[in-house]
Amino acid sequence: MKKIRVAVIGANGYTGGEMVRLLAVHPSVDLTVLTSRQFAGKHITEAFPALRGILDMKLVEPDMGDVAKKCDVAFLAIPHTQAMPIVASLLKAGVRVVDYSADFRLKDPKAYEEWYKSPHTEPALLEKSVCGFPELHAEEIRAAQLVALPGCYPTGAILGLAPAVKNKLINLKEIVINSLSGVSGAGQTPSQKTHFPEISDNLRAYGVTSHRHTPEIEQELSALAGEAVHVLFTPHLVPAIRGILSTITATVLSEISSEKLAETYRQFYRKAPFVRISEPGSYPEIRFVRGSNYCDIGLAYDKRTRKFIAISAIDNLGKGAAGQAVQCMNLMFDLPEESGLRFGGLTP
Repeated sequence: MKKIRVAVIGANGYTGGEMVRLLAVHPSVDLTVLTSRQFAGKHITEAFPALRGILDMKLVEPDMGDVAKKCDVAFLAIPHTQAMPIVASLLKAGVRVVDYSADFRLKDPKAYEEWYKSPHTEPALLEKSVCGFPELHAEEIRAAQLVALPGCYPTGAILGLAPAVKNKLINLKEIVINSLSGVSGAGQTPSQKTHFPEISDNLRAYGVTSHRHTPEIEQELSALAGEAVHVLFTPHLVPAIRGILSTITATVLSEISSEKLAETYRQFYRKAPFVRISEPGSYPEIRFVRGSNYCDIGLAYDKRTRKFIAISAIDNLGKGAAGQAVQCMNLMFDLPEESGLRFGGLTP
């Protein structure tokens, strides 16, 4: 069987490195190009020593003309605003693209400009991009030339809410999402706020009322509901390396048991190999999903306050990034969704 030729653009960052880790042992993949401005000319093991004996490749300067000749699909793990011209160039050359930046997530270019403080230079491509949620858009992903991966926070939040929103179980105007993320979600470039003495033994809320993932969450949930959905989203940084735990609350429209909630969720995700619904009274932890492509969801109904509660856990570098990207690629090339991912977890 002919293997899929794959390029990773920005292979030296946390997300890019996790993609390389997964793709290096994927049975249907031939890694052909790894680019990095910072590590160009160096062996991949200089950036990621854990790959010694697994992958023998050098990182190269990003040259999209050369990349296009050597791959069938390119994964882009580069910062927001930088992906637009690269995506346009690769698509024109006939390369399929899975983009992890925010550049093609929001369908409204004005919304992108408002939240990312930069004009969108490729608005025509927004209509062609497909949201990279295999659980919600599998058929569209199969045919897509451009997949825009959702952000890590939206992945945990939307998967935790989708069945309740789709089935109109909750008040869609009063959804509260509190998410706690490990520091790798802030990227590889160090800053004072992610410096070890600043975050160790500490918790910090940030982006209060203004985080850029808010419109992405509302866009996807509104499409599911067929009407406008509003959320109050507050992210927090915690002293962990990887993982996101989201606690989501909303008022129910009619009384429902925790058991019925779990049954509704299991039915909604019956064809989703990477969503696991906990038994009533049991709730996920980030160590349960570390290094994997799973999203674990626990559910409860508080009769006293008439509140729906969903708790979701993902690995921000796995299901929140690289794992989800590989899952999308599997769909795009008619492979089983689980290919190269089923046993991708780290030891808890």
